[in-house]
Amino acid sequence: MSAGVALRRRMLVLGDSLSFHGPARQELLTEPLLWPNVAGRLSGLAPDVVARAGWTSRDGWWALTADPRVWTTLADPALAALVVAVGSMDAAPASVPVWAREAIRYVRPGPVRRRVRSAYLTAHPHVVRATAGRIRQLPQPATEHYWARTVAAVRHHRPDLVLVLLGPTPWKSEAYPSNRHYPTMLGAARAFAASHDLRFVDVEPVVTPMHAQGRGNPDGLHWDWPTHEEVGRAVAAALGETGGKGPGSAR
Repeated sequence: MSAGVALRRRMLVLGDSLSFHGPARQELLTEPLLWPNVAGRLSGLAPDVVARAGWTSRDGWWALTADPRVWTTLADPALAALVVAVGSMDAAPASVPVWAREAIRYVRPGPVRRRVRSAYLTAHPHVVRATAGRIRQLPQPATEHYWARTVAAVRHHRPDLVLVLLGPTPWKSEAYPSNRHYPTMLGAARAFAASHDLRFVDVEPVVTPMHAQGRGNPDGLHWDWPTHEEVGRAVAAALGETGGKGPGSAR
């Protein structure tokens, strides 16, 4: 590359399925309507998304410490920002401990694994209703613990980065028929961002009307394209002038 050509600055997104799931299905990360790509266009930052369905803040920490793609991206001088977009799944109700759910993938032989998974998926919402959603996917103290470790590690190695926390999303889903822990999670996310000097993007005012109007994915968890657009714009506003041509800074 010519010395006169500047490298495009980048942002790293540690996310869950909301980072790559649209109103009908999971999408390629290159889909321009996904919120990280909307935010990238508006902020001037090229998005690098590291995410998986069901990821919690603990999985985000594990990616930060165990995935060489993340190490390499963090070491890139062109990286300007990190968007921590894990935490929504933490507050979702659980019917069994997370380790038990995750262990299903290791059951052998295949036909037995499929029966176990089918039985789990069938029973899960009934158990959640029977227990009034008392069990969370990840307890609130653990969520804040992994957020804090992520922020501390990134600031130690890259104190120059802009850090943004994406707030938890509300849901209206038959698969997760309890929002018992969502208000606590939302309040904790706002407080954490304020106490750790993070730029905070609150998605609740955008996502709640989507559910009220019956829009979004039929699963009740994932967003329609207008919501992706609004969230992307909000993230770009929080990033501010990080990319050299974004809208005004928001904290």
